[in-house]
Amino acid sequence: MTGPSVVHAQGDRITITEPAGGVELLSYVYAQEAAWESPKPYVHPLRTLAGDVVTDYRPNDHRWHKGLQLTASHLSGANLWGGNSYVHGEGYLELPERVGSMAHVAFDEVAAHDDRVVIAERLTWHPYSGELWADEERRIEIHDVDPASGSWALTWTSAVTNRRDEPLRFGSPTTAGREMAGYTGLFWRGPRAFRDGRIIGPDADGPGLMGEQSPWLAFCGEHDGSDGHATLVFAHAPENDHLGERGAHPAHWFVRNEPFAAVAPSWAFYDELELAPGDTLTRRYRIVVADGSWEREEITKYLEAHPW
Repeated sequence: MTGPSVVHAQGDRITITEPAGGVELLSYVYAQEAAWESPKPYVHPLRTLAGDVVTDYRPNDHRWHKGLQLTASHLSGANLWGGNSYVHGEGYLELPERVGSMAHVAFDEVAAHDDRVVIAERLTWHPYSGELWADEERRIEIHDVDPASGSWALTWTSAVTNRRDEPLRFGSPTTAGREMAGYTGLFWRGPRAFRDGRIIGPDADGPGLMGEQSPWLAFCGEHDGSDGHATLVFAHAPENDHLGERGAHPAHWFVRNEPFAAVAPSWAFYDELELAPGDTLTRRYRIVVADGSWEREEITKYLEAHPW
């Protein structure tokens, strides 16, 4: 069987299609959008092999939530997340002078190989005033498309280099004073139908996994419009050192199933992450997109059978 196909609409998006069923697995959109929403590339729609959409786009509660995207909600006083900015003691305020952007520069590779599709991109990060704060090298791979198990995988790697002459401080609303709001980093917003979905960890279930640590976390939701469920598994690569045992900044899960479905392996849940001038922050994640309601044992077996 041939692998997924790639269609690149220059200046707009890259669409990946699975050949057996003709399902568009994802669109990677890099066209610039509204400044208030902190323009940045994102993945939407993201689909299962059965063709069901498992991302949301510009929901009415947070217009800047766009599928799967890399974010930086609190970055040295700037907001590269979008929308209102959290200020401790005052709540969320409309502060457009804080809202920055992540800009597409060029693609180094957009190609379909025998076993995967690769999108390799260079980006720049900017505050509202437009200075260069960071460079990013991003690599997205679509692989392990398996109709037998109804699953496929996406690996997202980002290497962010500080181009300022002072440290970049990655934070979150929680580091700014709001409890249990550690969203920053790679962020998935699920469809509205996934509200009240099941949150699964290696050793426990439920929204109580907010702010906890583990090598993977899964979210299972039930579709509107078609019968059945989908499961998304979010996993750290081993080099992420998500526990901080080898000196890296520890990661904690931001996860909700109400009032909406969302997952992020937060870069800075409880404490700020400081990146020195010239230093590079590299993180790699895998997202498994599966049809059906997967149980813990099934998830564990899949991850063991598909090592990094």
